[in-house]
Amino acid sequence: MKKFDKDRLLLGFAGPALALVSAFVLSMIVLAASGVDPIEPLRIMIEQSGYEDVQVLIVNQAGTYYLAALAVAIGFRMNLFNIGVDGQYRLAAMVSALVGAAVTLPGPLHILVIVLVAMLVGAFWSGIAGILKAKRGVSEVVSTIMLNAIATSLIAWLILPKNLGVQPVGSNDLTTGDIPESGWFPGVELGDGMEIYGFTFIAFALGIVYWFVLNRTRFGFDLRATGASESAAQASGVDAKKMIMTSMLISGAVAGLVSMPLLLGESHTYNLSFPAGIGFTGITIALLGRNNPVGIFFAALLIAFIDKSSAGLDTAGYAKEIGTIMKGLIVVAVVVSYELVRRYGIRRQQQKVGEELAAGHAIKTEKEVAA
Repeated sequence: MKKFDKDRLLLGFAGPALALVSAFVLSMIVLAASGVDPIEPLRIMIEQSGYEDVQVLIVNQAGTYYLAALAVAIGFRMNLFNIGVDGQYRLAAMVSALVGAAVTLPGPLHILVIVLVAMLVGAFWSGIAGILKAKRGVSEVVSTIMLNAIATSLIAWLILPKNLGVQPVGSNDLTTGDIPESGWFPGVELGDGMEIYGFTFIAFALGIVYWFVLNRTRFGFDLRATGASESAAQASGVDAKKMIMTSMLISGAVAGLVSMPLLLGESHTYNLSFPAGIGFTGITIALLGRNNPVGIFFAALLIAFIDKSSAGLDTAGYAKEIGTIMKGLIVVAVVVSYELVRRYGIRRQQQKVGEELAAGHAIKTEKEVAA
């Protein structure tokens, strides 16, 4: 049994390790084929990450990515592909910013209202896909992609000044108005204007909650069982349709929190420059981290490192899009590497079963000869 656990642990590390090595090698090949020094950009990125301000940016970005990846991972563990995290997060960010700017409450209560609104909006938007999946069998991939497009159009309409938006004097930007200081989430001051968002620590703490619920509760067992085999789960008394709805609602609620580190820690408003695409980055991180909270943490740090450290490549004469290429190659490498590791794992299991059967047969033969 111990040997099996060791093999499973090695296979668990083999996928991410092979993916990262493959992505690194492919990145070097692509850069070299483009006539670019394949080593120098990476050296510059590592050097950039040595500055304290860049490190703070990486940690803050990692917290946002971590929440997005957790939202995706919850769906993955249920065998659901919630590709709509990006729309859920942006719509939740806007509505919660509107509510936060419109009300005046004592500090902790104000923050709580903003967070709850964000979770409810995210859960509502993902719940639409959950209902379509559970009641009509509509693929959650198709429905969430469509809901992303609807969310984008809805946000563009709501933020117009004639509706709910505000246009600052002398600016072409559109915002939801500023959240009063009572709705700001305090961060960790590091001096020189640098601050780690306070909600970043909440994000990482949610990873512990995710692990506990998934591995130490009946709900987590039912979720994993339904994701592994819906028919087997139903045979054991689990309501598969209810689990689909519940997991989509929870995934959407977590997606609604993705904007909280930035919204409550720095911008204090939703505007046209609010970042988009974070939900899709969360898919990459969840895959790379194998839906494990620890793996997701390191994957989030890696992608955040690539994002923030590659921003300074243009000043050194290199295209900052090198970082985007690296992230794209990581996605490709993850898919290929995990499939190779999965196939090796199956062959390894078959080999072990054969060895155990052969050993048992040999023991039986020895006993028969001795008798």
